[in-house]
Amino acid sequence: MDAVSRRTVLRSASVLAGAAAFGGLWARAASPALATGGNPHREVAADARMLWRRLPKNWQEGPFLANGYLGAQVYAGKTPQELKVMLSHTQVQDQRIQWEAGIGLSRLPIGFLTLTLAGAITAVDWTLDLYNAELGGTITTTQGSVAFSAVVHNDLSVLLVSLTPSAGEAGATWAFQPLESATTRTVRKPPEYVANPAPETGDGYCAQPLLAGGGYTTAWQERAIGTRRLFAAAVAYSFPGTTHTADARAAVRKALAVHPDLLLARHRRWWNDYHRRSFVSVPDKQVQRFYWIQLYKIAAATRADGPVVSEWGPWFPEVGNSWTAVWWNLNVQVTYPIVNSANHPELDAVTETFRRDHANLEVSVPPAYRDGDTYALSHPGDWRLRPGGTRSVGVPGTTSKTDQTGNLLWGLHNVWLAYRHHLDKRVLRDVLYPTLAKALNFYRHFLFTGPDGSLHLPLTRSPEYADAPDCTYDLSLIRWAARTLVDSARILCLDEPRVPIWREIGAKLVPYHEDPANGVLIGDGVPLAASHRHFSHLLWLYPLREKVWDRPDDRDVMTRTFKHWVADQTAWHGYSYAAASSMSSVMDAPEEALRYLKFFLDRNVVADTELTANTMYREGANFAIESPITAAQSVVDMLMQGSGAVLKVFPSVSATWRDASIAGLRAEGAFLVDASRRDGKTEFVRVHSEAGEPLVLQHGVLGEVDVRDEHGRRLPWRPAGPGRIAIGLLRGGTAVVTPRGDRPDFAPRDVPALGPAPAWGLPN
Repeated sequence: MDAVSRRTVLRSASVLAGAAAFGGLWARAASPALATGGNPHREVAADARMLWRRLPKNWQEGPFLANGYLGAQVYAGKTPQELKVMLSHTQVQDQRIQWEAGIGLSRLPIGFLTLTLAGAITAVDWTLDLYNAELGGTITTTQGSVAFSAVVHNDLSVLLVSLTPSAGEAGATWAFQPLESATTRTVRKPPEYVANPAPETGDGYCAQPLLAGGGYTTAWQERAIGTRRLFAAAVAYSFPGTTHTADARAAVRKALAVHPDLLLARHRRWWNDYHRRSFVSVPDKQVQRFYWIQLYKIAAATRADGPVVSEWGPWFPEVGNSWTAVWWNLNVQVTYPIVNSANHPELDAVTETFRRDHANLEVSVPPAYRDGDTYALSHPGDWRLRPGGTRSVGVPGTTSKTDQTGNLLWGLHNVWLAYRHHLDKRVLRDVLYPTLAKALNFYRHFLFTGPDGSLHLPLTRSPEYADAPDCTYDLSLIRWAARTLVDSARILCLDEPRVPIWREIGAKLVPYHEDPANGVLIGDGVPLAASHRHFSHLLWLYPLREKVWDRPDDRDVMTRTFKHWVADQTAWHGYSYAAASSMSSVMDAPEEALRYLKFFLDRNVVADTELTANTMYREGANFAIESPITAAQSVVDMLMQGSGAVLKVFPSVSATWRDASIAGLRAEGAFLVDASRRDGKTEFVRVHSEAGEPLVLQHGVLGEVDVRDEHGRRLPWRPAGPGRIAIGLLRGGTAVVTPRGDRPDFAPRDVPALGPAPAWGLPN
């Protein structure tokens, strides 16, 4: 265990009993005396801890643990004596590819553990420690109490729960209840669909065979450690092989063979390193805590070498869920940008998914257009990019058209963002460039030259709204793709014969159809006439950033279109508010940006949707995680923006946020950014260049500035517009901008709070 954990002062005897789990002191984040050892990252993560002073009833209230694969949620069981631990795993899915992915390749329920106590549960005192990804505390019953701590071990993918029961609860017992191995989706479910066979149970395991072959197994075991008990559970999946039972049992045995302190130290090491990669502190502690919880959540939900996130990530919602696969028409695309700006490439499953499984994209192309050089992406799909059944994106201009024609281009925009934030040419050369060319080829089959000499697109569907020729959603993605391919060929120094074709598409593609009052339309002759939760007709504004607020000629159309979209919010869902916040930030409207974000965080219910007590998100009975994670990117957009060849620091910070501190945020151009705002003024900006990209910095420092390198030596710079300077940084160089003559403290800090804010969870 680390020395800081051993120095931690715990606030009560009951917590001390819980701290004894794993054979050492529990670093209880809930303690006001938490020793952070001068570590600001730990300090803000500790402040963001989630608390439960009431027993959570369901997934919308309970704490959650995961490592990108195995997930666990903790909440009340069916009886007053029972605690439930719902298990799920991101790789566990059906393999009946004859049906569409939501049915035949569906994520499958696994089951839940129960801890049955002697007495009825009367109270709980739990803390989810984000910095260590550990849940701990006490359960009080009518017969005694149980102190516990739990992790989903980062390296071993095993749930570990340590119990220290009082005498009255010494007989607390674990059991496992499997759930039916069948899709929970009912939409287009074929009448011939049947569930997978009944599970096969044995001593300490439950094996679930699949009709298609392979299967999954949950294994568990407990051993005593002095007066304590250490319980381990694992889920293993194999297809088409049948090693899942042996794999699950071996994982449990391996975990229990290692000293608990060593297990916990390995687990904490990964999570502590993760949280130290970047830093954000703002005076609104509701926002700050929410942001750090989303960083925890995205790392719990996904890893670069694992499945891209489905709607509910690693956490299974046991009631009424119909979103059983991967949704590529918005959900994945808005979830992953935060991994770039928060400097977490180890979470970028999108880039790795396209690298690994791009060949499966041909299956989503309508059969008549499968020429070996064309890709598309239907949804829902599985994490291997397979749509299942006979689903495809449909044919523009025909009755088979769908709203899925743009899915792949938008998904590849995430790969472009990953490239722009790291400038790793291998990503450009090996993943983006070849796949994007094939994705644009799909549209090339349908573009035609109209009487006006422009390239037009026949009837497609704007996602979730209406059919339209020259659909703005598709046109914006086509324009981005064509220009990106031209730029990529130049960056890669390729002698590419298709460049003239791509240039022609970019030059001749019809402009967006507009209304003088309301801005850009859904498509030719199709206005936005009702509230629309999806911002499909606004992709050109954000995140594609085709129109830029810095260009005065772009401002009018940006303003008109945005104002018309936000005028009716009756059908908006969570991600609508996150998108509106980010759009406001890029349009220099900080108070509006904060207002949209706070509306969402204040848990306002709109159109039967809400941010839940544990910062999960529901739409009706469905569980989704993309909206809150997207809102974390909205926070970053207030503090830093890096597109358009200008790095902006504190570009959209509310006047109420007089202090802010960031460190390690990553911007386009492979820049790492630290900065501090104190008493309404920017006191320093520090930019480290990993690639030697040209730097134009909007620094926000008032008056004359000093520009120095990391050793204090003056750096040459030149003015580049109001409040902007150009600095010639070499690869590996650092520039520090301060008010003339100032030498501020460059350490990140947890800035003073505007006022009290409750913890997330069920704190009272």
